[in-house]
Amino acid sequence: MQSAAAEPLARGGGDSLVLQRGVFLGPSTRVSPDLYIAVEKGSADRRRHEVALGKNTVAHTNTYFGRFAASYWQRWTTVDEVSVSARVRTTGRVRIRLLASDIAGHRRIVAVRETRSDAVLVVEAPLDKFVDGGALWLEFETFDEPAVVDDVRFTHGASSSRRPVAIAICTFNRADDCAQTIAALASDDVVLSLVDSVYVVDQGTDLVRDRSEFTETERRMGDKLVYLQQPNLGGAGGFTRGLYEVTASRSGVDVILMDDDILCEPETVLRLSAFANRTVEPTLVGAQMLFLLNPDYLNVGAEEVDFLHLQHGRLVPKALSNKSMLKKNQERRVDAGYNAWWTCLIPSEVVDAVGLPLPIFFQWDDVEFGVRAGRAGFPTVTLANAAVWHADFYWKDFDDWARYFSTRNSLVVGSLHTDLDTTVLSRMFLRHIAEYVVGMQYGLAHTTLKGIEDWLSGPEHLADGGMAAMARIRADRKDYPETVMHPAATAPVPSAEIRVHRAGGEPSAMRLVLAKRLVDQFLGRTIGGLVGVTREDAHWWHVAKFEHVVVTDASQGGVRIRRRDKARAVGLMVRAVKVMRRLRREAPALQEQYRAAGADLIARENWARLYGLDAREVTRA
Repeated sequence: MQSAAAEPLARGGGDSLVLQRGVFLGPSTRVSPDLYIAVEKGSADRRRHEVALGKNTVAHTNTYFGRFAASYWQRWTTVDEVSVSARVRTTGRVRIRLLASDIAGHRRIVAVRETRSDAVLVVEAPLDKFVDGGALWLEFETFDEPAVVDDVRFTHGASSSRRPVAIAICTFNRADDCAQTIAALASDDVVLSLVDSVYVVDQGTDLVRDRSEFTETERRMGDKLVYLQQPNLGGAGGFTRGLYEVTASRSGVDVILMDDDILCEPETVLRLSAFANRTVEPTLVGAQMLFLLNPDYLNVGAEEVDFLHLQHGRLVPKALSNKSMLKKNQERRVDAGYNAWWTCLIPSEVVDAVGLPLPIFFQWDDVEFGVRAGRAGFPTVTLANAAVWHADFYWKDFDDWARYFSTRNSLVVGSLHTDLDTTVLSRMFLRHIAEYVVGMQYGLAHTTLKGIEDWLSGPEHLADGGMAAMARIRADRKDYPETVMHPAATAPVPSAEIRVHRAGGEPSAMRLVLAKRLVDQFLGRTIGGLVGVTREDAHWWHVAKFEHVVVTDASQGGVRIRRRDKARAVGLMVRAVKVMRRLRREAPALQEQYRAAGADLIARENWARLYGLDAREVTRA
């Protein structure tokens, strides 16, 4: 019998659009199968698209990937009813229940079907009680004989208007990861049949095309796989190249931007595409992010941006964050302000209406595009129960050259979309820099200040897409020894002399503590000797008490060595005060400059110049 994964999307002679399939096993052994189907009683042999249930077994799909996000479909799409079907092979009695929940997680039975022989069981379910929250799922029960369940589908209406889908993957020297992601997409016949093209934009020197896995996938995908090489223009430049190429010659197409280093769930592509096919207006549809090292944990249900403090990644009120999806379900619908580009679908109509992303290398490019689209009438939906796995953010140390782009680009984006409150911002930046200085993170202070200074230089510094800025800030940071990570066992300090100091409770009067630490650092009233501080204790108010500190890097791959440097600290604080004065004085005029330059920055002509393409390739054929 042909597997469900290889069957066409339309069942029999019908034209129903498949919104979601039953998937019972993840794409990797590191992923718990309980994210797909949970066994309450008895036994089950779980495979990718089918589950073999032992006799006297109860199993359900009230799981992360098993649930149908009914609330999102009712709120954002024209789907008012779904048809839920499952193929059952058995010689005994099998019962299937379709169940639903509400915003509080209260369970209700929608329908029950039974069979005592091979059958396709179908039930219709209205989407009329889910506006604020809730989902649909199936429960399977066998009795005196085992059964095999497969070809589970949530479908709706006619699929004649299904939009073409392209995928764009940006990569830089992650050749193995990228090759595996492409192979994952090609591993699912149905998903591969949906996708018209996969653009791989390689900006590195360790090339994806040199991997045997890529070569094998290329043979499977054929002309669908398009491999492009270009200079390193960051994530913004790589993802935009995919949007640029797809929208240059086509309209009415959805482009899914996808990171290279994810663990890809191919079913997510089908769910994003189906959702985009039924939204009321063109809509950005984003996948959620599960942690790669903790695969059952959700990063966040939905995100928004705080422009007053120029902070992205803010938790939408009531959204789940850092929760195990084996223990918790997302019942409440939460509406996103934007979706990060670990995996996000963008309709070509949005690009036609608002232009291409900003050439800001990386950091905030996805935020800015989502905000710009939203203000033009194109919402973003972070679709529950559709996700990929991405490296856990908290394993990356905050003291990194990327902080330059985070700082500079937050000001660029803020300038375009709000009136900057320079009183709030100057106080915030000055406090952050003072914290870095007392924590002996002088390179981090410089990195942050450089980001502000380059924003103050005006939009002209964005002319090369960020390549020079990236090279410059990485070179600058080499002058600051504490930015270098050393192996813990061979760090250039006498290991036997390190004494670990644990932090106490967090101080209550933080501003007074910060002032005191600044004075103590300036006067040398610090604890001498070589001190070790674990990552969990590496708060500025604790580290600042010492003269010479070995701090564990957030990656747990080594240590950073920080040492008090009075002259450098004073220089950075004086510089910070001057920069904040400039920020307050010059921001109003600079905001107008960035707004005036915005249209040129996002124009196809500008991106064609950055890509070194012919002028004739700029406009859509």
